[in-house]
Amino acid sequence: MFILQIFVLCLVAAAIALWGLNFPYPSPLIRRWLPPRKRWPEAQIRAWLKDGKFQRTFLSHFYSDPERVPPPGTSVLAAADGLVTSADMRGRIRYLVIALSFWDMHVQRSPVAGKVVSVASHGDDFMDGEGREFAFLREKACPVQKRLVIQSDLGQVAVRLITSVAARRIEVWVQEGDRIERGQRIGRILLGSTVVVELPVTVNLLVQAGERVWAGQTAVAEGLTSL
Repeated sequence: MFILQIFVLCLVAAAIALWGLNFPYPSPLIRRWLPPRKRWPEAQIRAWLKDGKFQRTFLSHFYSDPERVPPPGTSVLAAADGLVTSADMRGRIRYLVIALSFWDMHVQRSPVAGKVVSVASHGDDFMDGEGREFAFLREKACPVQKRLVIQSDLGQVAVRLITSVAARRIEVWVQEGDRIERGQRIGRILLGSTVVVELPVTVNLLVQAGERVWAGQTAVAEGLTSL
């Protein structure tokens, strides 16, 4: 009995030591059962950005690329996982802005089927800011981004993959001339970022600011309005 008590006390001491070594972040003993935002707090991720020493489990989560099955029909799909922050119009274009967090899946997918007519790079500065400002480029330096233009049955639809201070790399997996399917993987932004889908104002928008969407699965627009 005495030996068992000593063993239990050693386990408790080890648990307390692990908690202390990882404070103020979650102990490895409970991390796996926490949701992503609590498992890897933002402050901890930003510390990793500075020293480059990411936990393998976080990187495994970040690089996840689950299979997605597009819903039937021809609706326009979300190009990224994340939160819709705005869907404003400027001229004849509606800018659907999706903000990605550190914990979102970061592979982007085509919102429509069609032909890639251009893949262009824009900007040379890394910066933080509000996604809608990036989308409209309102007299401010443009962060690094890739803009893909797709010719579809709705007309031209563009997808902007936009970086920030935390996200300095963009991978694009399609090129000019490619024919792509609705929901097909088109690229990836590393860490926090913004994706903007440029749509004709004649589409009927199905989402609004504050809603969460998932790449290749969530219908964000369909058909034509009377505009």
